[in-house]
Amino acid sequence: MIADIAKISIAPMMDWTDRHCRAFHRVLSRRARLYTEMVTTGAVIHGPRERLLGFSEPEHPVAVQLGGSDPADLAEAARICADFGYDEINLNVGCPSDRVQNGRFGACLMQEPVLVGECVAAMKAAVSLPVTVKCRIGVDDQDTEEALNRLSDCVVAAGCDELTVHARKAWLQGLSPKENRDIPPLDYPRVYRLKAARPDLPIAINGGIKTWAEIHEHLKHVDGVMLGRVAYHEPEILLGVDRELHGEESPVADSFEAVEAYEPYVAEQLAKGERLHNITRHMLGLFTGRPGARAYRRHLATEAVKPGANLNTLRDAVAHVSGAVERLAPADASADAA
Repeated sequence: MIADIAKISIAPMMDWTDRHCRAFHRVLSRRARLYTEMVTTGAVIHGPRERLLGFSEPEHPVAVQLGGSDPADLAEAARICADFGYDEINLNVGCPSDRVQNGRFGACLMQEPVLVGECVAAMKAAVSLPVTVKCRIGVDDQDTEEALNRLSDCVVAAGCDELTVHARKAWLQGLSPKENRDIPPLDYPRVYRLKAARPDLPIAINGGIKTWAEIHEHLKHVDGVMLGRVAYHEPEILLGVDRELHGEESPVADSFEAVEAYEPYVAEQLAKGERLHNITRHMLGLFTGRPGARAYRRHLATEAVKPGANLNTLRDAVAHVSGAVERLAPADASADAA
């Protein structure tokens, strides 16, 4: 069980944070908390559970994010997820997609804080795991002071163990999910004010955070930081988690060692019949900014999808970066000598 709030976590992201992505991110940090993609209560209760919920032991600490609004269904789904061995149950009150709205869950639940509290209470009664909520600061024309205070009041009364706040409003009409990630302005101070008003409630902040300088600044005001797209597109940022926040050595020294450490997992999945592309698509952001990174990405994007692609395909992609570094090394050495 998670004893206290993680200083760094990786946001649940649809089509991104699947089990292959989580296994890769765990290579980069032992300490970051990982989340599944959002999975609906209906899928958990009636769908192929092993495919939807299965994960590997090294992924711990790992949380499952549920989408739903029926307290009884959420309680049953939480019990199922607890039996799978997850460390935390998280309720999605932040996704603005049309599909989510049609199902009466996600960000539209910001308009029904009492119901959110009932959902949390039902899950708390069903499992002994921490039950947490990820929300927005408000939706549409809501006053963010009132909306976020009201939601936090209801979930705290229900026993919520932690609140992660995406520091943007969600616009349920007129903006796409993609636009909802960028257009509504970020309001970090609103999250800081919530923490100041509720010092005993563990609060993490999410939204647009890209650098270690930003992470350290946020941690002056809140308990944790949830990284989203930067952790996916520039995964090397995770190499700093254990070192920067816990005074521990990183599991691997750099991206080259990360690939080597990930290879046994890749080999295991290939042996089970998984396609290489489904695994390595989560690694395309490695080596960002290094000579050869573009060739690395191109090689994986074009070759990993082919039948028979294997570990050598991955190694050949990495060689584009290794080769580029080696080709530049003599020039760099000469410059240093001069």
